[in-house]
Amino acid sequence: MRALVVDDSSTMRAFLRTTLIGSGFEVSEAHDGVECLKLLAEIERPDIALVDWNMPLMDGFELLENLRCRAEFDDMPIVMVTAQIDIKHIAAALAAGANEYIMKPVSPEILLEKLEMLGF
Repeated sequence: MRALVVDDSSTMRAFLRTTLIGSGFEVSEAHDGVECLKLLAEIERPDIALVDWNMPLMDGFELLENLRCRAEFDDMPIVMVTAQIDIKHIAAALAAGANEYIMKPVSPEILLEKLEMLGF
């Protein structure tokens, strides 16, 4: 299984990477939405993406909208992992096509529970 982690925080990327690798995933990483799109042109399609909302250049919501407009990613599970806790943000992300929403700070148990809910 392949996962893509998109977050401008190297600490958060390391945490997510470690948890995902421990669950059997191969992990690719990007610092922001622009870097993510470049990376997706070079790698095999991930089975799931975990995306932060607040990032430079292209934020996670813009990335989500961009991916959902592309046939090759329209059904890829996308989990927003973010500090955005306002119900408006949650509703907007889910309406735009996010499959799940995890609020930071996140624990390994919460992440693994969400992955299990998505069939991983």
